[in-house]
Amino acid sequence: MLAMIKRNLLLYFRDHSGVFFSLLGALISFILYLVFLKKNMLSSLRQMPDAKILLDTWLIGGTLAITSITTTLSSLALMVTDKEKHIAADLELTDAGPLRLFTSYLISAAVIGALTQLAMFIIMWGGFYLTDGLTLSVTAVLNVLGLMVTSSLLAVVVNAAIVQGVHTVDNLGKLGTIVGTAAGFLVGTYIPIGALPGFAQGMVNFIPGSYVAALYRQFLMDDKLKTAFSGNVTAENAFDRLMGVRLNWSTLLTQQETYLIMGLIFSGAAGLVFGMKWLRIQRRHRFTRER
Repeated sequence: MLAMIKRNLLLYFRDHSGVFFSLLGALISFILYLVFLKKNMLSSLRQMPDAKILLDTWLIGGTLAITSITTTLSSLALMVTDKEKHIAADLELTDAGPLRLFTSYLISAAVIGALTQLAMFIIMWGGFYLTDGLTLSVTAVLNVLGLMVTSSLLAVVVNAAIVQGVHTVDNLGKLGTIVGTAAGFLVGTYIPIGALPGFAQGMVNFIPGSYVAALYRQFLMDDKLKTAFSGNVTAENAFDRLMGVRLNWSTLLTQQETYLIMGLIFSGAAGLVFGMKWLRIQRRHRFTRER
């Protein structure tokens, strides 16, 4: 299986244009913020101390969540390509077998998701450090690095559940365009979650990436929020609700509750994905025996 994972990673990273376009969905949100959104959002928060730094970290959190979604989805294109060109059928005849081969695609996609998030994090933090003097604590950075792995695994199993019904690379490309665009809104990067229509705000709670974005923002913005609101819990909660720093169910979710929901989504999606794959393998074996 390690050989399969190495093959998948090499094929992905050798396609430089493919890597760039898989990052484009996340880069668009970063560029839109710098060119169009930053000035307007700063004007609405001008009375808040360190508003520029708060918004910078808010954007980083949302963009990393988008990156985990779009890059893992695009990296699963290799699985679709192999299936479309019947390469997967040949690879399944090796010692790896169909289930290990399938797992190798998912692990490769998770590694790609984590690495591309790391690259985006370095780019954005470096840019904001040079322009706005953004600094982050060691604890915040370590939490963010750990979440990169968690978010990649979550995005992979959710995307894999979707990709099960896609049989051509062309259709996957169309799906990727839709997902990339929708993700920018539903994780609250193009527009703050609190500014979305009521129906869209309800949809946010069903999007796994919105929980990832919320955790990223909590890790990156925690110290800065305490400084900005100086213990005014009511005002801080209102800001968290508006900007998607914490998602709102009947109350604002804590970090532990957010992780629990992500764990349940991961378990459900992983069970669905591997269950469907196992059933296909059993059906194929049964068909072969009957012949």
